[in-house]
Amino acid sequence: MAKPTKHIGRMKNTGAKVLVVFRTLPGESNSALILPVNQLSDAYHDALMQLVETEQAQESFEFGEIMFIRHFPDGRPMLTAMQQDGRLQKVSTDMVTMTPMVNSSVPLDQLNILIAEQKNCAVDDLCTFVKGGSANTISNKNTEVVKESVESAPVRAQAPANAVLTDSDIARSYRSQADAMYKEAARLRKEADALDPPKKKTTTKVSEDASA
Repeated sequence: MAKPTKHIGRMKNTGAKVLVVFRTLPGESNSALILPVNQLSDAYHDALMQLVETEQAQESFEFGEIMFIRHFPDGRPMLTAMQQDGRLQKVSTDMVTMTPMVNSSVPLDQLNILIAEQKNCAVDDLCTFVKGGSANTISNKNTEVVKESVESAPVRAQAPANAVLTDSDIARSYRSQADAMYKEAARLRKEADALDPPKKKTTTKVSEDASA
């Protein structure tokens, strides 16, 4: 029997195939961030569809987590590239039908309710489960995990159709991503030093030749 595939759905009004990048947004549990795939270039489409089928993507609570750290064949970060190209769309969760298998479907808003019940939390708190959060660690601070990785993407998705990003919008996106990467790098450095403390450098004194 074929295994269900997460993160894939269709829009109820058009039937267009989409990838659900984030099933809810911080402070907006009735909204999701989706990526229509039909209009993408073959290279981008194939790269995303191959990624969503990987074990890493299927184990991830949100597809956006994986997109944030993976790159397209041309070297562009996936999440950043889709945001900059205006591909991400913010939509109501009741407009998306998840299609985990060919002959099965479930409305995203109803699926979010079921997931929240399983995790013993409110739908509003689902965004805190990104990167391995748990019902025992839900707090306002946990939502920063989502905000740091897609802070600018929902803003871009809410822009009017055919709107163009300004230099300020792009700069804000870059700064947000730089801050997130800096914090992650600092955390990894701290963990590495705890596992293998760096050796202190010793200074060797060279005595001058008295006869010089």
